Amino acid sequence: MSGHSVRNAAGPMRAVLPALGALLLLTAAVAPTGAEGGPTPTGPPDAAAAPLGTLPEQPAEMWRTAPGGTKGRVSTPDSRAAQLVPFDGEAWRRFHAGALPRYGSLAIGGMLALLIAFYLARGRIRIEHGWAGRTLTRFGAWERFCHWLLALSFLALALTGLNILYGRYTLLPLLGAERFAALSQAGTWLHNSVGFTFMLALLLTAITWMPQNLGGWRDIVWLVKGGGLFVRGSHPPAWKFNAGQKLLFWLVVLGGASLSLSGIALLLPIQFPLFAKMFALLNMAGYQLPTALTPVQEMQYAASWHGIIALALISVVIAHIYIGTLGMQGAFSAVGSGEVDVNWAREHHSLWAEQELEHMERVAAAVTEAAREATPEPIEQGRG
Repeated sequence: MSGHSVRNAAGPMRAVLPALGALLLLTAAVAPTGAEGGPTPTGPPDAAAAPLGTLPEQPAEMWRTAPGGTKGRVSTPDSRAAQLVPFDGEAWRRFHAGALPRYGSLAIGGMLALLIAFYLARGRIRIEHGWAGRTLTRFGAWERFCHWLLALSFLALALTGLNILYGRYTLLPLLGAERFAALSQAGTWLHNSVGFTFMLALLLTAITWMPQNLGGWRDIVWLVKGGGLFVRGSHPPAWKFNAGQKLLFWLVVLGGASLSLSGIALLLPIQFPLFAKMFALLNMAGYQLPTALTPVQEMQYAASWHGIIALALISVVIAHIYIGTLGMQGAFSAVGSGEVDVNWAREHHSLWAEQELEHMERVAAAVTEAAREATPEPIEQGRG
């Protein structure tokens, strides 16, 4: 693969990423700034339960105070039915309408702001010795398949998940109620379906790359030097994956596993009581957490955890996309064609590059020697 074709590998991404960044920035900007109207509940009231049939004189006043824990009397054995609006459900609703999208906006918007500041200060990280015109095979077909299966499934989950959290603030005013409802229904189906593809891709990727992403002492040196990203000409030695890529790998694997488990708990709260089991384990360590959770409470815990981890992982992946495309010259071809320029490899993964080059030289020498031995010696013709 020539240096010219390597340079062109990231061409389409240059057109896509600004639009993606603008979309994410818009999503972060229009997020709600607080919980929806109404008093913020601080816990069930201490007042005695109201007599059966006793209501405030104004119905509006009743519904304003109901989320705070208004209770009456019921004839059923389940005393929880006496509370008009369950407090924990209202607290969960307010978290998902206020704190979660607000802090998610800060995480995504903050990451975009950091990347813009880094680009303005450092510029694009270019190949300091220029294009060598020779390439090394960095990732084979199987590795690229695992990467793109994981990347595309995560992108689909991220977009549909962002729509669930922010869609009514961003897309609903633009599309109208009917189109937004149809889009959200299709997005929810896609989110639940693609989730299983993501789980499979995560497992395959973890098995494929885990041995190469174990830590070593060189990773400490890489982190101390900032990977050479901030100072030109200071790239520390690294094998196939440097410390930054290893951190990303473990964040994706552990975060993805957490998303997978909480996603299953959302789909199967009765068959898979994840948080009840987790709380029971934590109680063995001295905590005092509720373990007799209803299916609704299981879903509330799972949805909250799912949203927090998803927003954190989206923020991290945004940085990964930037470094792999606009941020670093020659990086995209590693997962595009699988080939990287020799000078790029020597600058960013010098130990791995030298190992690969030595291997190529040994193979070439062995092929040359085998060809020489297979060639018969010329026979001299005698004089007649």
